[in-house]
Amino acid sequence: MDGLSIGPILLTGFITTLATLAAWPVTRDSRLFHFLMLAMYSGQIGLFSSRDLLLFFIMWELELIPVYLLISVWGGKKRLYSATKFILYTAGSSVFLLLGVLGIGLYASNEPTLNFETSANQSYPVALEIIFYIGFLIAFAVKSPIIPFHTWLPDTHGEAHYSTCMLLAGILLKMGAYGLVRINMEFLPRAHSIFAPWLMIVGTIQIIYAASASPGQRNLKKRIAYSSVSHMGFIIIGIGSLSDMGLNGAFLQIISHGFIGAALFFLAGTSYDRIRLVYLDEMGGMAVPVPKIFTTFSILSMASLALPGMSGFVAELIVFFGIITSQKFFLIQKILITFVMAIGTILTPIYSLSMLRQMFYGYKFFNAPNSYFFDSGPRELFISISIFLPVIGIGLYPDFVFSLSVDKDLLFYKMPCRHSDSNRDALALLPKSSVSTDFTIAACSKS
Repeated sequence: MDGLSIGPILLTGFITTLATLAAWPVTRDSRLFHFLMLAMYSGQIGLFSSRDLLLFFIMWELELIPVYLLISVWGGKKRLYSATKFILYTAGSSVFLLLGVLGIGLYASNEPTLNFETSANQSYPVALEIIFYIGFLIAFAVKSPIIPFHTWLPDTHGEAHYSTCMLLAGILLKMGAYGLVRINMEFLPRAHSIFAPWLMIVGTIQIIYAASASPGQRNLKKRIAYSSVSHMGFIIIGIGSLSDMGLNGAFLQIISHGFIGAALFFLAGTSYDRIRLVYLDEMGGMAVPVPKIFTTFSILSMASLALPGMSGFVAELIVFFGIITSQKFFLIQKILITFVMAIGTILTPIYSLSMLRQMFYGYKFFNAPNSYFFDSGPRELFISISIFLPVIGIGLYPDFVFSLSVDKDLLFYKMPCRHSDSNRDALALLPKSSVSTDFTIAACSKS
């Protein structure tokens, strides 16, 4: 583990433990279900902790098999369609990841060089670097997901069991963002500086598009899935901002959305267990029969819409500051990006609060003759509170997350030299995380 991977690894262990506890009601082939969840956990931990490109690719692929089986066996009515769509998108994009891994490993060497440190210090022609960057970007864009490669996500979330959704929203989406930072930024810095403005544009479009599409979703889990796509846009913008603060914000948003996304899908699943309804226009009046679910759902929905004092607010605010303080973009570009992002943050409460209104307010269930439902039990309350505590903790003291990435061993990484007009490489003294505060340019040398 290093400063960049320790956060996702701790998040993976935490969410997987709670998802296992959330899968308690699964009685059909429960041993196989839990085995597949742990196999998925192994692939995710292996990916976040790998220091070798081939191992990175193997873990990337290993994680797909359990997800496919979890969706196709324990999913909803359209589970086979959703599982097939998931595997076609993700396995198809993995071809680009494999080509990029082989290209970097075999370039200018008689023997494959797949070690991260060696590859990070390797110099490539700019044209080849761009080709590698595009290949990795396609693979990570599908997993993140970045539009237009996002269409598998709502279908998958709409049909998967809610404990599987917790792992998908909490961890799986973060693998793509982790790959963008770990490989695209560290191995291909010049190509990243070229593509960074386009990443920011795509991330901004993604925030607006997904936030606009979410209110049109009748299915509760699909609406939450589109909110996940919208929030991932902030991560893409933070990565493309080419500033330390923007990268800090992206890292914090990875952790924050891991908690909030998992919590919302868990609460959506527990609501379905009570009323056996998935369409929002058929719900209403749930606040009276299930007040505990209503309270936890409302609090965590407020966290999703970035209420001050919660983790989502701090993460998005730091991304905003990262854009404003970036030295790589003109003032008019920063104003436009910030303005459009602000519109996205205004749209978020619209779909979030309307979801709460459709589910919990009104008189539909309250006036029904059989309107009594069991409220959250101790196990479900424990899961909800376990997720809520880090959300409020990070919101009040975000420095705890950043402290994970400091005091680690230092490595030398190539970064584009900001002090030269010509095409030069620089050695930047960075923590392994690349998520520390300020970095110091150690030297500039001609390529």
